[in-house]
Amino acid sequence: MRRTERAAGAVVGSAVGDALGAPFEFGLPGAFSARFPAPGAGGEMCGGGGWDPGEATDDTQMAVMVAESLLERGGLDLPDIFARFQRWAAADPKDIGLQTEDVLTNGAPWGLAAGIHFQVNQRAAGNGSLMRASTSAVHFAPAGRDATMDAARRIAALTHGDRAAWEGTAIFHELVRVTLEGADPLAALPDILTLVHTDHRERYATVLAPDWHPDRATEFNGAVWPCLGSAVWALRTTTGFEDAVRAAVDLGGDTDTVAAVTGGLAGAYYGLDAIPARWTRPLHVPLPGFDGRVLHLADLIDLAQRLEG
Repeated sequence: MRRTERAAGAVVGSAVGDALGAPFEFGLPGAFSARFPAPGAGGEMCGGGGWDPGEATDDTQMAVMVAESLLERGGLDLPDIFARFQRWAAADPKDIGLQTEDVLTNGAPWGLAAGIHFQVNQRAAGNGSLMRASTSAVHFAPAGRDATMDAARRIAALTHGDRAAWEGTAIFHELVRVTLEGADPLAALPDILTLVHTDHRERYATVLAPDWHPDRATEFNGAVWPCLGSAVWALRTTTGFEDAVRAAVDLGGDTDTVAAVTGGLAGAYYGLDAIPARWTRPLHVPLPGFDGRVLHLADLIDLAQRLEG
């Protein structure tokens, strides 16, 4: 499989998972399969809960903003990414995480806002930096392991002051890099874990272990550890893109983000052609605050190709 097919699969797959999971957010486990028991039968991109069929949420919207900053600025410009996030947050998007909203609107400078939030709240290990990482993972993969993990941490730190969120995003970046190279991301996990900060390595080792199941999570999957662990579990225990994303949504809870992370990994692993066309046809990504723009499948594919260089 060509690398470009994997890169497009990562970006589109994440967006598809996001849009598929959005109507089931905060629902109970099994709600998706109860409504759509037969894989491949169609109708799954159903909309609901305030979302139109195929409409991507803040997960993909923020991923697109990161991507467009990287391309337009010719590399990592953290103040520019933060400014784009602020512009979007001020436009009243349908969904925005409470922590992310506070960081983007508390009036502090880009380099201090997340840290101030963490100091005040002492909790900032949500999955909000992980959810938007598909585009940056594709962009930085050619730069190698150290560079892509460093970039992941720096982008995560814009909105998340807890290093746990940085490390989860860095693991995701490296998993995507390995997969784009055509290697097995699951086999690479032991080596990747050695690169995780020692304060967080054990916790990630637990949720990324082959015998871990989301039922064993000690936090809601809106936290970064079980979110990433659930995505890796979905990839490990299924044999195709559709089954992996179905499994992710069926976990319930923060379904859009767990499915977005799963879709990014599974899309990179199985490639763009493995993503069902019935899921990509209605896919669209509104960008509040950016002149009414709406991205569709062709736009996301083009974005992925340009990110990969």
